[in-house]
Amino acid sequence: MLAKYLAQIIVMGVQVVGRAFARALRQEFAASQAAADARGRAGHQSAAASNLSGLSLQEAQQILNISKLSREEIQKNFDHLFKVNDKSVGGSFYLQSKVVRAKERLDEELKIQAQDENEKRQKPKT
Repeated sequence: MLAKYLAQIIVMGVQVVGRAFARALRQEFAASQAAADARGRAGHQSAAASNLSGLSLQEAQQILNISKLSREEIQKNFDHLFKVNDKSVGGSFYLQSKVVRAKERLDEELKIQAQDENEKRQKPKT
């Protein structure tokens, strides 16, 4: 008799937890879809660039210590960090490769932004 009640309590608990988990999963999926839609086309390209380089835009900015995307600042910080991390002066090849990947990621982001600006200019005004 006690075992029956215990089994019912366990089953009810599992059902409650299962429903809560399913609801949370649906909410997370909906929020993810909304965020993806908000980012639009440039967001999809940026996400693809992140996947190719293995770095997010924010990570690349942190590695090269830049706050806004400007070719001059990127190049200046890249040159400095690349030189400092050169193996011949006691630097780390790993860090040097991270600096290279960060620059590649930021260059790709600048390219995506330039494409978006060109597309906006070329759209006919109605």
